[in-house]
Amino acid sequence: MNNLKISTRLVGLLAVLCCLVLLVGGAGLLGMGQSNAGLKSVYDDRVLPLKQIKIVADMYAVNVVDAAHKVRDGGMTPAQGLQSVADARKAVETNWSAYLATKLTPEEVKLVDQFKPLQAKADKATEVLQGLFRAGDIPAITAFAARDMYPAMDPLQDVLGQLMQVQLDYAKAEYDSAAASYQTIWMVTALAVAAGLLLAVLVGGSMIRQISQSLGNAVRITESVAQGDLTVSIQARGKDEIAKLLAGLTTMRDNLAHVVSGVRSNAQGVASASAEIASGNNDLSIRTEQQASALQETAASMEELSSTVKQNADNAHQANQLAMSASTVAGQGGEVVAEVVSTMKGINDSSKRIADIISVIDGIAFQTNILALNAAVEAARAGEQGRGFAVVAGEVRNLAQRSADAAKEIKLLITASVERVEQGTQLVDKAGATMTEVVGAIRRVTDIMGQISAASSEQSSGVSQVGEAVTQMDQATQQNAALVEEMAAAASSLSHQAQALVGAVAVFKLDSQTSRGTHGPASRPALPIPQPSIA
Repeated sequence: MNNLKISTRLVGLLAVLCCLVLLVGGAGLLGMGQSNAGLKSVYDDRVLPLKQIKIVADMYAVNVVDAAHKVRDGGMTPAQGLQSVADARKAVETNWSAYLATKLTPEEVKLVDQFKPLQAKADKATEVLQGLFRAGDIPAITAFAARDMYPAMDPLQDVLGQLMQVQLDYAKAEYDSAAASYQTIWMVTALAVAAGLLLAVLVGGSMIRQISQSLGNAVRITESVAQGDLTVSIQARGKDEIAKLLAGLTTMRDNLAHVVSGVRSNAQGVASASAEIASGNNDLSIRTEQQASALQETAASMEELSSTVKQNADNAHQANQLAMSASTVAGQGGEVVAEVVSTMKGINDSSKRIADIISVIDGIAFQTNILALNAAVEAARAGEQGRGFAVVAGEVRNLAQRSADAAKEIKLLITASVERVEQGTQLVDKAGATMTEVVGAIRRVTDIMGQISAASSEQSSGVSQVGEAVTQMDQATQQNAALVEEMAAAASSLSHQAQALVGAVAVFKLDSQTSRGTHGPASRPALPIPQPSIA
């Protein structure tokens, strides 16, 4: 049974118990169903028919007969008696029809057949009585009640009594059947419960005993391992969860034994290595202190260099500002020269226009002179009459000649001025081109000075960053020195802890095979610890 999992065994036991519960529940439900069906049959086919038969018997034996006696004795009027008999006949018809609609047994059918002629006789007597009630003939009613009524009514009561007894007999039979079914179901239920309890006790007890033994074995093993005994024997049988637990404990014991043996054999190597680490840390501490001193000197030099570079950056910035101002002034001068060039071009154009105008004036003076000459010729032809006109023409000719001479002089002066203006314009153009080149050169100088200023700023920032880096390296070196001292202390502590570890693992008890299997690593020398080199 150990080959089955505990969960499988528990599920099997639970399944069997569930089947028993289902069996008991099914038997109970079956019994209750049969009891309910029997009770329903008793009520529908026996109790209700019994009531209906009883009402029919009472209607004939009580209401009809009682109405006849009360009318005879004066306790009821004939009309009341007639109504009472009519109600009785209606009740008889309703209840008897309802009874006949039920499930009748053969015995009931036989009695019903006997009842039919008797009922016809009783109904006929009832009709006679109703006729007497209508007539109000009291003596006839008295005679009918004494002579004819009872012979017609009494036979009905015998048959109705037998029918009621049949109902009681069948009800008793139903009760007996229900009692027998109850006994059967009770026996089946009791046997199922007893079998379930017996099976639960047997199987559950067996499972509890096996699980308790296996768990006890596991507890014993764990207590032995907890006390340091790694030679305890572990036997795992079966395939259940506890067997797997014992197999896991076996693996744990073996692994723990190898670990303890390895720790025991290598603890001394750890102690030796920790001593070498401490020695190396001392050398590293000395070199770190030397490096820290060198870094402090470097940091001081970097501070001086940073100050110098910062001053150069400030000077370059000022030079850049001056170059920018010069560039602005040169640009303004270039604009002024450009305006002068434009003005000189305008003057040159105006001089050329004046020369053209002088040429026109010279032409006019020449034409005036010719006209004056023609006028003088005409005046000479006129004789004395044209003498005055000749004088005027002579004056006009003189003025034209003087104007022509003045125009020639002005033309010469204007021509000389135009030549000088053209020369000045050319010089101004050259000055403008030169000024443009000067502005471009100054702008390039400004750009170069801006680049120099930016480079100086970057150099200053870079030198500052280098200085900060050197300072951080100095701080890191100081921290490294402190860490080296802490590592030396940790190495010393590690050596003491290794010795304590050797004493701690000595508590565990190992077999000789495990000790031999892990003896090799204990004899291996500790690896050398490389010493850090500091440039």
